[in-house]
Amino acid sequence: MVVSGAVTLANVAAVLEEGRRHVDEGVRVIDLGEVTEMDSSLLAALLAWLRDAKAKQGELAFAEMPEALRTLARLYGVDELLPVAAASH
Repeated sequence: MVVSGAVTLANVAAVLEEGRRHVDEGVRVIDLGEVTEMDSSLLAALLAWLRDAKAKQGELAFAEMPEALRTLARLYGVDELLPVAAASH
């Protein structure tokens, strides 16, 4: 799954539901490289997807995490909870 465009409080509910469908289908990597704008609601979505995957005994990792998101995760003290997928290139 690739998350693209802006992910903010204005649209995070739709992004969250789309991601949940993919996680339910067994997606193991979510690519964040095409996110153009974000706020802390994206971080909340990532944590929700991780919870969903764990509930299904699945694994989930994030690729191409924007630096701003990494900074937010560090600020909130949850950076170590976000598994990073190996670079594909």
